Amino acid sequence: MATNRALRRQFILAFVLASIASTGLFFYGAWLEGSFKYNYLLWNLFLAYLPLVFTIWLLRILERKLWSSWEALLATSAWLLFLPNSFYMISDFIHLQEVPAKNALYDSLLLTSFIYTAVVLGFSSLYLVHLRLKQRVSPRTAAVMIAVILFLCSFAIYIGRDLRWNSWDVVTNPGGLLFDVSDRLMSLSSYPQMLLITGGFLVLLGSMYGLVWRGSQLLQSFGRHDLL
Repeated sequence: MATNRALRRQFILAFVLASIASTGLFFYGAWLEGSFKYNYLLWNLFLAYLPLVFTIWLLRILERKLWSSWEALLATSAWLLFLPNSFYMISDFIHLQEVPAKNALYDSLLLTSFIYTAVVLGFSSLYLVHLRLKQRVSPRTAAVMIAVILFLCSFAIYIGRDLRWNSWDVVTNPGGLLFDVSDRLMSLSSYPQMLLITGGFLVLLGSMYGLVWRGSQLLQSFGRHDLL
């Protein structure tokens, strides 16, 4: 138990240090350029933490209650609602097209530092949920559920970047969000960009998470002697 607590502290510390590094790069760049043009990265990184927070909340609930309990369903819904934010930051690379050549390298470094931290946060939370799903359903069913979740995240990235909807709109403007989503789902052939972006992100996120999942399983299969 003490070992698990120590590992959890190291896990959280790693994210804190990565976030401090990214924030440091942000303020250093802002000081050099005299501009806070990337201040949205700080907010996006905060949003990327929420899925992991909701995952921890969910896992604590599942220690004493069924997944069908209202508390677990609420935590799961909150997790699903905010999980796309972790992967949405990948689309922030689009802002590099507006950057002058002399600033392109540093800005690429800055964006990558934030995006990397956010994506790892998202995959960490997905991995923890995946492990718990495997305790409740067959491995194949769990894998299908994860694939569906990644598809939803990919579609959410599209409606977030192209249609400018966000997680809060589910509460503040559900009617408008539902209208836009249903319009596109009923007219798939009219929105080839939607199919391209959603499919592309599904392939990207699926392949990346596959590496995370298989890599972690491989490492767990090794003993300490095998790694030395």
